[in-house]
Amino acid sequence: MKICIFGAGAIGGLMAARLAAKGDAEVTVIARGPHLAAMQANGILLRSEGEELRAHPRCVATAEEAGPQDYVLITLKAHSLPSAAPGMRPLLGPDTAIVSAVNGVPWWYFHKLTGPFEESRVRSVDPDGSVWENLHPSRVIGCIIYPAAEVAEPGVIEHTYGDRFTLGEPDGSRSARTSAFSEALIAAGFKAPVRPRIRDEIWVKLWGNLAFNPISALTGATLDVITAEPGQRGVARAMMVEAQSVAEKLGVRFAIDVDKRIAGAAEVGAHKTSMLQDLERGRPMEIDALLGAVVELAEMVDVPVPACRTVLALVRARARTAGCYDG
Repeated sequence: MKICIFGAGAIGGLMAARLAAKGDAEVTVIARGPHLAAMQANGILLRSEGEELRAHPRCVATAEEAGPQDYVLITLKAHSLPSAAPGMRPLLGPDTAIVSAVNGVPWWYFHKLTGPFEESRVRSVDPDGSVWENLHPSRVIGCIIYPAAEVAEPGVIEHTYGDRFTLGEPDGSRSARTSAFSEALIAAGFKAPVRPRIRDEIWVKLWGNLAFNPISALTGATLDVITAEPGQRGVARAMMVEAQSVAEKLGVRFAIDVDKRIAGAAEVGAHKTSMLQDLERGRPMEIDALLGAVVELAEMVDVPVPACRTVLALVRARARTAGCYDG
């Protein structure tokens, strides 16, 4: 099995290290800059649960160097995908599967989703349709990321917590390609359940991210503060209730209620969201995939989302001021 990880930063590096060290797959990572140079020279050093693992996947700078793959695992930030998608075509053979491990509402969301919006495009994450055209949804396996990790220094990945990557086909089938990829992840030491309703899983994670991430960017607060301070918790809860109405109009089923989801975030403790970390480091923020797309879907199903709209406008303005958003 040939697996290529496109965008091998923190999560991609975590997966590449374990797949290369513990599995039977031929693993290639595509990265850039000092991180790529360090991996080419010394492999990937993974620090996890007090242990260190060094792995040596093939490390290259371009899709042309990597060549056609059986699976292409995309671990980019969502805003990077439209510009990157055309350059990924050399990775795609006739039967290549694309494992979409990207946060937020994905470009393929409406592919094979029975109903009035089937095959609709999500403009917030694929403005010109280039992602859909270059990475056609028929190739996609959905993947929900639960672990937390960061690049401590070039070539070094710090894995903080979590080992689950939930997989699912857009049409809900249990395909041979998804089962095979699940088995590869399990062999590498991950949990990789295959679920028939992958969009339900997308929303459970997105439900918190769409509220906690932008609020953290506006206030600088960590999860423990957002979930405990009455004002911030109230805004987050209002956004989540609005988003639940949107999702349910699209057929999503929530297995837990909003207060249990907030309680789960509180248990994480004094954690800085990825959006706050990006803001502090002057990096582009995943505003549109996490919240802009939710507002777009709300317009499609005619559900009012005033709290989401207000926070979206505020966080876009905050990001533009900081030079972290160009939408």
